[in-house]
Amino acid sequence: MEEKIYVDDIDRSIYDIKDVEDDDFRMEEGLTADIIKKLSEEKDDPDWMKEFRLESLKIYNELKIPDWGPSIEGLDMDHIATYVRPKSNMENTWENVPQDIKDTFERLGIPQAERKSLAGVGAQYDSELVYHNVKDEVAEQGVIYTDMESAMKGEYADMVKEYFMKLVPPSDHKFAALHGAVWSGGSFVYVPKNTELSIPLQSYFRLNAKGAGQFEHTLIIVDEGASLHFIEGCSAPKYNVANLHAGCVELYVKKNAKLRYSTIENWSKNMYNLNTKRAIVEEGGSVEWVSGSFGSHVGYLYPMSVLKGDNSRMEFTGVTFAGNGQNLDTGAKVVHIGKNTSSYMNTRSISKSGGISTFRSSVVVNKSATGTKSAVSCESLMLDSESRSDTIPAMDIRTKDADVGHEAKIGSISDDAVFYLMSRGMSEEDARALIVSGFADNVSKELPLEYAVEMNNLIRLEMKGSIG
Repeated sequence: MEEKIYVDDIDRSIYDIKDVEDDDFRMEEGLTADIIKKLSEEKDDPDWMKEFRLESLKIYNELKIPDWGPSIEGLDMDHIATYVRPKSNMENTWENVPQDIKDTFERLGIPQAERKSLAGVGAQYDSELVYHNVKDEVAEQGVIYTDMESAMKGEYADMVKEYFMKLVPPSDHKFAALHGAVWSGGSFVYVPKNTELSIPLQSYFRLNAKGAGQFEHTLIIVDEGASLHFIEGCSAPKYNVANLHAGCVELYVKKNAKLRYSTIENWSKNMYNLNTKRAIVEEGGSVEWVSGSFGSHVGYLYPMSVLKGDNSRMEFTGVTFAGNGQNLDTGAKVVHIGKNTSSYMNTRSISKSGGISTFRSSVVVNKSATGTKSAVSCESLMLDSESRSDTIPAMDIRTKDADVGHEAKIGSISDDAVFYLMSRGMSEEDARALIVSGFADNVSKELPLEYAVEMNNLIRLEMKGSIG
C-alpha cells in the first residue's frame, strides 16, 4: 500500500512510502518483562545489558508520567511495538542494502549527501541500522564511528559500559526508563585527542512501521582538544495510529574539545516525540546545539548541557514550527557548575492553523559557578489568531557573581512586508513563506548548505499546510 505525505509539488516523491506489513521480525505490542527478555535475546545482549533493561523496566513501572509538557493521553504503550527488525543486515556498501529500503533513503537524499559533504553516515530503518560507513581517511585518524550494538559487543565494549546511560540514567524520568528497557540501534562515536574532523558525520533515522516505536541510542565522546560536527536527521510517514520516538543522546565533551550537534526532525503528525538529549562539558570545552523541529503530534524536546569544567560554554540555536494538530513543547536547559562558564540560547518558534508552540528555558547557576554569563533570547511568530505561543523561562541563580538575562518577543507577519514582496512579483503565499524562512535564519545559517535547503523546503511545505 502506498501513501503520500505531501500533496503539493515540492519534492513530493521523497516522502512516498510503502506500508510495512511483512517485517522479518516484529516484537509483540506492549511492555512486559517477558517482552524485554525476548528483545534482549533477539539482540544477543551481554548479561549486563539484559539486567540493565530489566532494571529499567522496573523503574519505568514505578515512575509517573512527567507533569511537564502537553498531554500524551493518546499514547498507549499496550499498542506500541517496541522492536521492528527490517529484512536486512547492516551493510557498509550502499549497493547491498535491500532495494525498497534503499529507495526510501535515496529519495531522502542520504547517499547524495554522503558523497558531497559527509565523513561518514549511519542509516537506521525502524529498529536497526541498515547501512553504516565511514571514509577511510577518517578511520585512519583513529575516529570510531559504528553502530551501538557492534560497539557494545566488540573491542569498545568497556567504553560503552562505562558511559552508557550514565549521563541520562533511567531514573531521570519515565521515558528515560522506557528507553533503557527497549533501546535499539543508534550510533557510537569516539574522536581521539587533538583530532579535528573538518566535515560532519551523520545519522539518519527512519521509522517506517505502523504503530511502532523507535528508541535509538547515540553516544558520542569527543576527547581532549578534538572537534566534531554531528548531524542527525529524522523522518516518518503518516499513519492513523500513534507512533513513538523516545531516543536518547549522550554527549561527553572533554577538556578543550568542541562538539556541534545539529538536528532536523521531520516526524509525521501521528508521532509522539519524547526524546532526551544531554551533554556534559569539561574545562575549556564547548557544545553547540542546532535544532530544527517540524512534524510530530506532540513533542517533548529539551537538550540539556552540564557545564562542569571552568571556562566551558554552551550555545543552543533552535526553530520550531507547530501547525494544525501539533503541540510542540521544546526548549533547552543549562546547568553552570564550573567558573567563568557561558551559555546562550537563541530560539524562534512559529505557530500556524491552531498549532501550539511552547518554549521552556532553564538556567541553573550553582554556587560554585562564579563569573557565569548566560543569555536567553526567544522570538515567536504567530501566523493567525487560532494559534498559540508561550515562553516559560526558569532561572535558579545561587551566586551573586553572575550575569544572567532573558528576553522574549512575539509578533505576526507585517502586511507591509508582504505587500512589498508582492509588488516585486511574488505571490502572497511565496511572500509569506520567504518571510518565515528569514525568521528561521538563525538555524538555517548554521547548517551545511544541503540541510539548510531541506529546512527551507520544510518551512514552505508547512506554510502550505501540506505535511502529513
